[in-house]
Amino acid sequence: MSTKLAKTNFEIHPLLKKRWSPRSFSKQEVEAEKLQSMFEAARWAPSSSNEQPWRFIVGIKGDATYQRIFSILVEFNQLWTITAPILILAIARKSSVKRPDKENISARYDVGQAMAYLTFQASSDGLYVHQMGGLDTQKAAEIFDVPKDYVVLTASAIGYIGDPEALHPNLIKMEKDARERNPLNEQVFESSFGNPSNFVK
Repeated sequence: MSTKLAKTNFEIHPLLKKRWSPRSFSKQEVEAEKLQSMFEAARWAPSSSNEQPWRFIVGIKGDATYQRIFSILVEFNQLWTITAPILILAIARKSSVKRPDKENISARYDVGQAMAYLTFQASSDGLYVHQMGGLDTQKAAEIFDVPKDYVVLTASAIGYIGDPEALHPNLIKMEKDARERNPLNEQVFESSFGNPSNFVK
């Protein structure tokens, strides 16, 4: 099951249409040049005041970093990430580089943009990214010696799509379910909050 296309109401880029977050990953290794491209894409994400607050810790299956990232995932996520060839942590710098005494209120937003750039570059190379909030971020900070001025935000599994039938039985249905999103008229407004914009009605 390599594709699970979004059923969109309006036309979008094919890469965006095919992007989704699988749990079934192949054991196939991810080529170094594709990893380089993913993080290069993240490097060029939009950034408030060009602060570039994103940092990443990357584990490759078989190395100690991978095992440490795996160890801080919640049990549910450990159930399916076991075959993913790459695990990463996304981290944000909390203070401004230019004014260390001031909080960078855009930091988390910017890290999200960097992850989006990384994800779409991965998609263009035939890879899939599944981002996770289910992890012990404090433990992650401890075992990776993350400085106090940084915060661990999310973990992600990256790799080639795998066979959903190889997943734990409880996860197979979730893997095959249709993708769904709330309609645009619940998200895009004009005049006042909650009033749908005319072009999405």
